[in-house]
Amino acid sequence: MYLNCGYMNNSAIDFKDKSNPLIVGSCGTYRLLTKPKLPTYRPRGRLDYQLIYISAGKAYFHFNNKDNETVITAGNMVLFRPKEFQKYEYYGTDKTEVYWVHFTGGDVKNILRKYGISDNLHYFFVGTSLEYERIYKKMISELQRCQNHYEELLTILIQQLLIYIHRELQKDRKISDIYLDNEMDMATQYFSDNYSSEISIEEYATSRGMSISWFIRNFKKYSGTTPMQFIVSARISNAQLLLETTKYSISEISRIVGYDNPLYFSRLFHKVKGFSPSEYRKNIL
Repeated sequence: MYLNCGYMNNSAIDFKDKSNPLIVGSCGTYRLLTKPKLPTYRPRGRLDYQLIYISAGKAYFHFNNKDNETVITAGNMVLFRPKEFQKYEYYGTDKTEVYWVHFTGGDVKNILRKYGISDNLHYFFVGTSLEYERIYKKMISELQRCQNHYEELLTILIQQLLIYIHRELQKDRKISDIYLDNEMDMATQYFSDNYSSEISIEEYATSRGMSISWFIRNFKKYSGTTPMQFIVSARISNAQLLLETTKYSISEISRIVGYDNPLYFSRLFHKVKGFSPSEYRKNIL
């Protein structure tokens, strides 16, 4: 299991603070590698708000009571409010990866409403995006380093996250056509299963009787990303996992995830993650 967390004042205790409109208290990420299950059970909830982003795999939430299970897939955000019942599980077999942030403040409810998150909304689809991960990771870093004005920067970062969420919530994502829904689901599964192979988006679309432009447009509407961005994200995420858990060389990992040119792979990895593969491996060891 991989985890990386940051806490204000190095304290994991939840708190309520109305001295400012919006205050970030903690932030972190979990990625299940070998751990079979990671459960959370808080029957009385917490004092603060929690916003969870499912970036990979899926999670099992029990809203309001322990018997009411809802499966939440990648690309969704889950919001818990103060003192709300919390029960949820992540499973290693799903290769689940999540990011979370806890926050409080004197005007949180109005701020959430401003960005399209109504009072009765428990979860909502926002698509998968490396931009969400970037913001969460930056909040983690700020909480760990505690440099000058980090509290202000944390507020700016979570507002930036809420702005991106609002933009996605305003989009028309309703796909009522069952055929289209099934086709996009099949496409994401195909790309997930074959990401390490050479994939022609145009050939795939043609094989399913669709034009390339129509397919890309509807795939993006369905998943929040283009087919190629989806494939690149899968390759980089799996490369990241191999860097963390194996001793394969950078060239070997490049070939495993689908890139014959290690130099191109390294440049792409740096562009996406902000570190070269070797720097990333060095930082986690």
